[in-house]
Amino acid sequence: MRILPLLLLVWTFAAAAAEPWTDLFNGRNLKNWRVLNGDAKFIVRDSTIVGVSKLNTPNSFLATRARYDDFILEFECRIDDGLNSGVQIRSLSLPEYQNGRVHGVQIELDPSPRAWSGGIYDEARRGWLYNLECNPAGKEAFKNGEWNRFRVEAIGTSIRVWVNDIPTADIVDDLAPSGFIALQVHAIAGDASKAGKEIAWRNLRIMTREFEAARSPAANTIPQISYLTNQLTERERAEGWQLLWDGKTSAGWRGARLDHFPAHGWKMEEGLLEVEASAGGESSNGGDIVTVKKYGNFELQVDFMISAGANSGIKYFVDTGTNQGEGSAIGCEFQILDDDLHPDARLGTAGNRTLASLYDLIAPEALRYAPDENTPKRVNKYGWNRAHIIVRGGKVCHFLNGIKQVEYERGTQMWRALVARSKYSVWPGFGEAEQGHILLQDHGNQVFFKNIKIKELD
Repeated sequence: MRILPLLLLVWTFAAAAAEPWTDLFNGRNLKNWRVLNGDAKFIVRDSTIVGVSKLNTPNSFLATRARYDDFILEFECRIDDGLNSGVQIRSLSLPEYQNGRVHGVQIELDPSPRAWSGGIYDEARRGWLYNLECNPAGKEAFKNGEWNRFRVEAIGTSIRVWVNDIPTADIVDDLAPSGFIALQVHAIAGDASKAGKEIAWRNLRIMTREFEAARSPAANTIPQISYLTNQLTERERAEGWQLLWDGKTSAGWRGARLDHFPAHGWKMEEGLLEVEASAGGESSNGGDIVTVKKYGNFELQVDFMISAGANSGIKYFVDTGTNQGEGSAIGCEFQILDDDLHPDARLGTAGNRTLASLYDLIAPEALRYAPDENTPKRVNKYGWNRAHIIVRGGKVCHFLNGIKQVEYERGTQMWRALVARSKYSVWPGFGEAEQGHILLQDHGNQVFFKNIKIKELD
């Protein structure tokens, strides 16, 4: 008499184990959800959640009441042209943080010509973590005006995104281990042409256990971007990346005019390498520091944070014997500068001394990703920014926060013409060495560095 209930119980547990998905939306109402920050409307229509844009209200979020840490999330969405939106994961709303403003990792929904849908943005905190300029195939994944399938795997420090089965983003990040999921209706300010437009979501489901069976296999088809502090990911190590600074000691570095690390002017504390503020002079306190080793073809990444009005730089192909006089050692320079407050930004020619420029030679023009984009530089003013320099033979590129700013070729007729018009004209063969030291500049202003890593190229 008890066999049938027992069999039913066994079948129920087996089915649950085989299908560990949970619906986030019941298809009927917004039970277990709450609206945060803005006043845009969220309604249920035909088993979908519909967000409706509204004039003169901030970003609005429909957030789960539950919090999630590790999970696989799937959903479908459709968005009207002219809007921007996203889905928050591991996000928070805290009274002590900007009076409850929603902040955290966002999976981007972007139907604009920029086409960054499936990228990763850090709402109200760090800005873009993974734009799609490094993933051209990913930019083609999202279909405007259609339903699009998203899959997000947030497990440990790994966050990976797919749109319509095409991988779009892959980051490693330990800042946000847990939080709610939220659907965004982006603010439209006073633009009446965008009022009443809609974003719709359906088939929202989440898996919070038994990842190994459902997790997508590791793939190296798109770049991985890491935000771990002074650590390399497993994939970075496999690809040949090395830490240039270990986060603790001066190993591998010396003063540009010394055979040892400077005794003052530089501080290493809590995983940060700090140029201490002095009188604002060029290499007049602790002095510049350089790598002990010389480099030729390479990729270099450096995270930096400036203080108000600060000046510094990252130099490469540095010959420490070239300039024995006052000032900094000589080399090609990725300029680090507060463009708004430091006077050097208004010197030189047409902006060629501003942030991310090839100092005194080429202005940061930003090879634009969309015809309507009007922000050539995306800068976290006094927060962390990432410099990325790629050198392959004579060809060199500067990137700032994932956007290409400068591209040039050393040793050409154009290169030599640029040098002849610059402060470097007095140095024969400037910038044409096969290899040189990498330098971090002391310009007398407080600047912080971390996550200094390099990959040597063939």
